[in-house]
Amino acid sequence: MTQQHPWTRYVALGDSFSEGIGDPEPASPGGFRGWADRVAEVLAQQTDDFAYANLAIRGRLLQQIIDEQVEPALALRPDLISISAGGNDIIRPGTDPDEISSRLEGAVERLTSDGATVVLFNGPDIGTTPVLGRHRGKVAIYNENVRGIAARHDAVVADMWPLRELRDPRMWAPDRLHFSPLGHHTIARMVLATLNVQNDLEPYVPEPLPSSTWRHARVEDFGWAREHFMPWVLRRIRHQSSGDNVTAKRPAWPEAE
Repeated sequence: MTQQHPWTRYVALGDSFSEGIGDPEPASPGGFRGWADRVAEVLAQQTDDFAYANLAIRGRLLQQIIDEQVEPALALRPDLISISAGGNDIIRPGTDPDEISSRLEGAVERLTSDGATVVLFNGPDIGTTPVLGRHRGKVAIYNENVRGIAARHDAVVADMWPLRELRDPRMWAPDRLHFSPLGHHTIARMVLATLNVQNDLEPYVPEPLPSSTWRHARVEDFGWAREHFMPWVLRRIRHQSSGDNVTAKRPAWPEAE
């Protein structure tokens, strides 16, 4: 018999990662599913009275998440909160992972103040990813700070760094910045394991990757640069965000919507 978990009200905070970008699902609010929706679906199966809200919005920096999402989340009086924040800050030139971590700790202190279980995320090992690999050292520093924050505030760390499966390129969306449906599924399994929640999500057993010629890889790189990388660069130059004019996909409990 599956042991019932203790949570009835779950709120996800963050940016595109928690919104579910890279995992398109037309039937889901906002058109994306993602790991948080997948986790909530499993939690809901084990509790009759369960509600889920997701305040995450793509492109949000840490301070925006703190200013826009922390207090609305607490107003919902959840007993389970996940927050993944700081990733968009880390990949910006000249940012300091220690300073970013210091601001995150203030948010975690606030989120844990009412007794909710708080789940933090550290970053995956991006050393082999073509776009983000240059930031590996900053991510490693940030991760150590996140572990310290969790220890000081009795929070839980969903540890992405040792998740070797994420090195498979099939775990990443075509933009090479977000996770694919398979990546979100894999992360959902990890989060549920972190929470010690039994589930029937199947582990990914990869087939060998097909061989690719150098020429084919270069063609793919040029296509990716034109379709995904250049628009991202232009948004940075214009001080625009992919989350401009986007609202949270699940801003309240279902009965309150």
